[in-house]
Amino acid sequence: MTSPPAVAVLVVDDEPIVLSTLRATLERAGYQVVACAHPHHALALLEQRPFAAIISDQQMPGMTGLDFFVECRRMAPDASRILMTGVLDLSTIVDAINRGEIYRFVTKPWLREELLATVRTALQRHALILDNRALQAETMDLNGRLAAANAALETKVTALEEEHRKLDAAHGELALRYDHSLELCRRILATYDPVLGGQAKALIALVTELAAVAPCSPAERHALESAARLCDLGLIGVSRELLHTFRTRPDELTEAQRNLLHVHPVHSQTIAALVDPRADVGETIRSHHERFDGSGYPDGLAGDAIPWPARCLAVAVDFVECGLPAPAAMDRLLALSGRAHDPAAVHLLLEVVPQVRLPRQVREVRLDELAVGMVLASGIYSPHGLLLAGEGQALGPSAIGKIRSHHEVIPIGQRLLVYS
Repeated sequence: MTSPPAVAVLVVDDEPIVLSTLRATLERAGYQVVACAHPHHALALLEQRPFAAIISDQQMPGMTGLDFFVECRRMAPDASRILMTGVLDLSTIVDAINRGEIYRFVTKPWLREELLATVRTALQRHALILDNRALQAETMDLNGRLAAANAALETKVTALEEEHRKLDAAHGELALRYDHSLELCRRILATYDPVLGGQAKALIALVTELAAVAPCSPAERHALESAARLCDLGLIGVSRELLHTFRTRPDELTEAQRNLLHVHPVHSQTIAALVDPRADVGETIRSHHERFDGSGYPDGLAGDAIPWPARCLAVAVDFVECGLPAPAAMDRLLALSGRAHDPAAVHLLLEVVPQVRLPRQVREVRLDELAVGMVLASGIYSPHGLLLAGEGQALGPSAIGKIRSHHEVIPIGQRLLVYS
């Protein structure tokens, strides 16, 4: 049998035989015992050291056991108090509970096993009280540290939320600036050549719908939509006269002129990199005039070697730039499917064309090409700023005659634009 731990028990009794018997009994059971014959001496000891349990006789000279325990409760509230008495009446029980908060009663004469069991449970109670207090202190400490950690975490979360807000704002600002840069490129293109500007506007509208249904990754969708805005920037290096000849009399182009036009995707790629440096955007721009059968330019790529966004962009460019009404343009794409264009890209475009309301196309005409029924895409002014015909005006014989007559007197130098 394992001996109980050596803990201090204070025994108080004015009878020497009882005191020595109690001491010997408890010490043999393995307890550390301090015996005291007078309660005042015992109280002095309580001021010097702690005790786990206090056993006191009730009838003692100068102070009863209950009065002694009242002081003990004040000085050592955690100690288990055991009252020994030969007479256990109701009033003693009530006073012991109300005044001394007695843990147990032991009657004289006592039974050894009963006494040891009482002391053992008293010490267990004391140990539980100390453990509970330690747990409470540890819990309070942990709660304090947890509260501090939560406060620190909340501060970090707040800081992260603020950083995210700033990042979102910066991202939004960058996205807005990017969109402004793309729109600026389109306007520069329109200023240089209004026909190119009109085609770019129509191309953007068409590609936006195409990108929404095309089987593209987010990166491919971005490349397709950005390339639609930037793919013709290289044509700014081509003279307006050459562009006009290309649109109206392509058979008159020389080989050198064709080569100049065929290299514009490379120039567009170079210029576009200043706005969007992502490689897939540049590759889409460079390859948007390649043909599915390998006869395109500038690199002669064929089939799947042409980036998928470039194959989608190619059919949209062809649809917009062919200058044909939508049904005829769609028939033309079907005829070129598998040769000039990827059949899958052609199929996707034909799906979205009926859903897109494209802006009206613009073309440039010479003065001698003005014809009845044409609608002006921009106003015609004299060199002195006099409005001869307004934008959106449908030309009749008298309006055409007025414009030509004025030109004979004061030549009109501006470009004449009409809706296709």
